[in-house]
Amino acid sequence: MVAIRLRIYTSEDEKIGHIPLYEAVAEQARTLGLAGLTVFRGIFGFGRERHIHTVKVLSLSENLPVVLELIDTKERIDALLPFLDTHLRNGIYTLEEVELYIPHSGKG
Repeated sequence: MVAIRLRIYTSEDEKIGHIPLYEAVAEQARTLGLAGLTVFRGIFGFGRERHIHTVKVLSLSENLPVVLELIDTKERIDALLPFLDTHLRNGIYTLEEVELYIPHSGKG
């Protein structure tokens, strides 16, 4: 089964009002009926500004990288994109066509 993978690259400090962006995206995805979402917190990274963000013990760095990943139909993923285009200020997202396999379901 062909599906779309949406990856959103941002940071844990990115917010919509006082709510972390990843939580707001998760709630919007749930409201739109997307199949699921996983949030990965990075241990090291840098972005446009070239500032290093790390979890090293002696480092005072916070604002770690966060990647959100969703896989669903093109129609459902497309329904979420206007929300991202409005609220994602310091990050990017990618869209990739993927082959989806669901073991033991007869699908894929």
